[in-house]
Amino acid sequence: MMIIPGSHRLGRCEQVVSEDPDNILYHGQTLKDVAVDAAVACALQPGQASFHHGWTVHASMPNRADERRIGLNVQYIAPHVRQLKTPHFTALLARGHDAWGHYDREVVAQSDLAPDTMARREILQARYMEAGGAV
Repeated sequence: MMIIPGSHRLGRCEQVVSEDPDNILYHGQTLKDVAVDAAVACALQPGQASFHHGWTVHASMPNRADERRIGLNVQYIAPHVRQLKTPHFTALLARGHDAWGHYDREVVAQSDLAPDTMARREILQARYMEAGGAV
C-alpha cells in the first residue's frame, strides 16, 4: 500500500466516481490531482496489518499473491451520532450505554457463510449503497 503521510490533516478529499474495470471499490472511487511523488510505500509481511486515519490518501497496487487481500474499515462514533441518509444502520456498542437507539443492533454471525448471515449481509449492503456507499 502507498500512503501520503500527513494527508489526513487536509480533511476529507472529494472523490470522483469512475468506471475503471481495474478499480475494485464499490463506486470506483478515485482522487484527482494527487501528489503521487509524496507517496511512500508501507510494505507489510504476510499476517501484518496497517492502520491509518480514514482521510489518509492511500492506494494499493494489484494483489499478485496467491491469497486474497482483505480490507477492514472500522469507524468509532458516539451513540448520539446518527445516520441521516438511511435509517436502520447497524452498530456494535464498544463500551458504555446507548441511550439514543439510532442504530439497529449488529447481529454476530454464528458460523462462516451461514445462509441467514449472508442474507442479512445483502440487506445491510443494500442499505449501505442506498446511503451512497463509500462516496
